[in-house]
Amino acid sequence: MLRSRLRLVSHHVFRYFEHLVNPYPQDLGGTPPRGLFAFILHFTRPVLPLLLLMSLLTALLSAAEVLFFHYMGQLVDWLAGAERAGFFAEYGWRLAGMAALVMVLLPLLTLLQALVTHQSIFGNYPMIGRWLAHRHMLGQSLAFYQDEFAGRVSQKVMQTALAIRETVTKLMDLMVYVVVYFVGAMVLLGSAEPWLMLPLVAWLAGYIAIMRVFVPRLRRVSMEQADARAVMTGRIVDSYSNIQTIKLFADTRREEAYARDAMEGFMGTVHRQMRLATGLTVTLTLLNSLLLASVAAIAIGAWYLEAVSLGTIAVAIALVMRIRFMSDWILWEVASLFENIGTVQDGLNTIAREPAIQDAPGAPALAVPRGEIRFEAMRFGYERPDGQAKRVFDGLDLTIAPGEKVGLIGRSGAGKSTLANLLLRFYDLEGGDLEGGRILIDGQDIAGVTQESLRRHIGMVNQDTSLLHRSLRDNIRYGSPEASEEAILEAVRRAHADTFIDDLVDLQGRRGLDAHVGERGVKLSGGQRQRIAIARVLLKNAPILVLDEATSALDSEVEAAIQEQLYTLMEGKTVIAIAHRLSTIAMLDRLVVIDEGQIVESGTHQELLARDGLYAALWRRQSGGFIGVDVEGEAESV
Repeated sequence: MLRSRLRLVSHHVFRYFEHLVNPYPQDLGGTPPRGLFAFILHFTRPVLPLLLLMSLLTALLSAAEVLFFHYMGQLVDWLAGAERAGFFAEYGWRLAGMAALVMVLLPLLTLLQALVTHQSIFGNYPMIGRWLAHRHMLGQSLAFYQDEFAGRVSQKVMQTALAIRETVTKLMDLMVYVVVYFVGAMVLLGSAEPWLMLPLVAWLAGYIAIMRVFVPRLRRVSMEQADARAVMTGRIVDSYSNIQTIKLFADTRREEAYARDAMEGFMGTVHRQMRLATGLTVTLTLLNSLLLASVAAIAIGAWYLEAVSLGTIAVAIALVMRIRFMSDWILWEVASLFENIGTVQDGLNTIAREPAIQDAPGAPALAVPRGEIRFEAMRFGYERPDGQAKRVFDGLDLTIAPGEKVGLIGRSGAGKSTLANLLLRFYDLEGGDLEGGRILIDGQDIAGVTQESLRRHIGMVNQDTSLLHRSLRDNIRYGSPEASEEAILEAVRRAHADTFIDDLVDLQGRRGLDAHVGERGVKLSGGQRQRIAIARVLLKNAPILVLDEATSALDSEVEAAIQEQLYTLMEGKTVIAIAHRLSTIAMLDRLVVIDEGQIVESGTHQELLARDGLYAALWRRQSGGFIGVDVEGEAESV
């Protein structure tokens, strides 16, 4: 009974301290600041009061230990000078006070400090950083992720949060221990014999000199090592993410060389770091040996001249031994501190970037009562690393009436998919105000509404369907998180995905809709992934529909069956459809032919054939339903 009560009490105590900090706070003010101190403070603010409490408790513990050394010195003097018969009568209360310090105060302070440190801070603190950094990274633009390794970004989110905790806690611990122990030692020894302070002062000067020599070098190597580690991880993750391509081309040796090049770069920083570590260890050992020898020599000389007692010698030797052990710890903590600062600085460069696409301050949600889309004088170009822009559109105008179904046709690179991405605001138009034109939905400039509401009103299926490594049910329900099981099953049936879902089993034995699909959906075929994507959009039932090669991965029989469902889905919606097979979009209300960022033809299928222009040439030159060669006979694809 007593054991169960103690277990229950300890459980409640642990839970109390574990919940003193919310590890998932609301946004703390948008993009993290670029300055190192401000960046660390941004993620530290929720736990700052507890960090100060932790430092206070650490200082009290350190002071109690120094006081214990003082008591031990007095005990030696008591034992040396007192008679056994009256010892307890004379020193009993002092011994009881020493016992209370050791048996009660130290354990209670240690318990409270451990609860604050381990239960309240150590787990919650890095999770706050991961949570806030992850939320911020989810807001980064599509272009950001096209220029980064996913593994590199995720590693920086995970490592930076942990490095922030280590940086702050180590710095606070170092400050407390150095101040309390060193000042305490100076006071205790100086009060007994001022000459005993000289070795400590000389040791401190040498210690600072060692730090000035080695720590900056360790910091530089650590920053280089953090970047080299990120490159190495990014290359390895890139290989795993594209394992099918690697095996398809039977080129594992090239991948081995690619990874080894990054590993050798990382090992170069490791070797430099370890050389510094060896030099640091030897130099510090020499300095500590000189401290111990000089304090022992002065203490023995002072005792010989009857200037100090045996208790003072005992305290001096004990404190020096303690400082010697602490100096090793402190220096390596300082080296680790700068290593963590290097990791934070490296992560800062990725995490503290302003998202390229942001909602305007106070942006309202988009309302789509009709579904009209207007592209007005649209100008856009992709920025290149040299700062130049590859111009795609230069003043394009296009209006799509509410409920109109429009097919986009053009050669590869004409801008069809780019137009869809601009509608979804994955990229912003050029310039400010009206300089780069506007995109309006029911008269509302999409740059002035929230991105979330914009994309909530647009359903999209593209040819490069990517699924989340979750269950099929979760992937389909992404289209409508509140959808019922019946609605999910109906969307699956309409997308003709029920023909394969029941046969799916993952490694954990989960079946059907509960089966997980692997990273990016690799456990499914391209056609199966596309049917799941179609089911997701069917479930979303948005008023605007974008189909970018929505059936490109399907065989003809399944495509014909799904086309019927897509036509049903299109009813009452504004539709933009892009397809290689012109026959799949020939029946739409209007076909728009884009070439070099300009609309060159527009009309129905029959009207464009009668015009005998680019569309008619592409139609005639289709082989098996695909665009083959252009009007000059050059090979191309849409």
